[in-house]
Amino acid sequence: MNTRLANELAKELAKDCKSTKDIHAVLRELFGSTIEKLLEAELDEHLGYEKHSVEGIHSGNSRNGRAKKTIQSDYGETEISVPRDRRGTFEPQVIAKRQTRTDEIEQKVLAMYAKGMTTRDIEDHVREIYGADISPSLVSKITDKILPDINAWQNRPLEPIYPVVYFDGVMFNLRQDSKIIKKCVYTLLGIGMDGQKEILGFWLSEKESASFYASICAELKNRGVQDIFIACHDNLKGLGKAICTVFPQCRQQLCIVHQIRNSCAFVSYKDRKAVCADLKNIYGAVSLDDAEYAKEEFREKWDKKYPAILKSWDANWSELVTFFEFPDAIRKLIYTTNAVEGFHRMLRKFTKTRTIFPTDDAAKKAVFLSVMEISKKWTMPLHDWALIYGQLVLYFDERLQAAAF
Repeated sequence: MNTRLANELAKELAKDCKSTKDIHAVLRELFGSTIEKLLEAELDEHLGYEKHSVEGIHSGNSRNGRAKKTIQSDYGETEISVPRDRRGTFEPQVIAKRQTRTDEIEQKVLAMYAKGMTTRDIEDHVREIYGADISPSLVSKITDKILPDINAWQNRPLEPIYPVVYFDGVMFNLRQDSKIIKKCVYTLLGIGMDGQKEILGFWLSEKESASFYASICAELKNRGVQDIFIACHDNLKGLGKAICTVFPQCRQQLCIVHQIRNSCAFVSYKDRKAVCADLKNIYGAVSLDDAEYAKEEFREKWDKKYPAILKSWDANWSELVTFFEFPDAIRKLIYTTNAVEGFHRMLRKFTKTRTIFPTDDAAKKAVFLSVMEISKKWTMPLHDWALIYGQLVLYFDERLQAAAF
């Protein structure tokens, strides 16, 4: 619509309006009449002739009155007249049969659900803003429409190579068999060869096990992932073995931050600052040799008082020090799982109002919509990606060439 026509229409509509409520009522009436005109045009197209045209005589089908219908839209509830044909073969597109809401309302419901609003909150919001009644069960039915999208997204093809993949999980409360239980949503965040972050998928499970992680890795393989250069995780039980089974060349880096947190759990408050400073000498060393020397110094100083600390570091040493094999830019990228933990913090923000999910599907819908919202901000490659990419090519050239074939 051009500016002149828009101004003329606005002037005409404003003649009898004295408040915003009047304007809303006029727009609702205009919306209804426009929908009716579109339905009439659709019926003309379906029948092959316009109303009152002689072409309709003995055509085999004709108009057969109208049916009243109430639809919910941005303008509230609007009653429209839907034309019918005698044979009942007319299938309107602008407002389909049995459709009682415009797509805009459904999109807004999905957007509110994605932002973390509960079904009760959405019900109140839609009634207050649009004057339409929408029950919590109806909100669930609307959001259920994305379940096929979730399945398609979860099974979408992936890139053949991900230089870095972060593994982590976040706990949610779910209702099951009239009880509240905790389930974990395991998330994989991958860094592609273009430096872009991507959620590769999420999986809901009550228990973690090697077989569960093996099935996740096998799923990645089936979706096209040929190689993962470095996997970063916090030593979840069975995860390392599962990764090696499916991606035998993958290097693994345990999260240093998680290791430090676990170490501090054994330390009294008065010693914590000194212990953390000495641990920093280990993971902050310039080289692996320096790190091993710092570890022995730590052993001499603290092992008698806190023997459990280095017992854990010794057990996981080979996977804690993987990052020493690479230059600083790659070290900063892989020494911690902060990237996926940052995603989980945002996920918590979107789902904080939902203290308990009634079903697994409810949790999946909330997580999926949150992923879609959060991913909108991932528009740029990682900082210094050109430098990191060059180093990755240098260190993993043979595997890159193998994947190319």
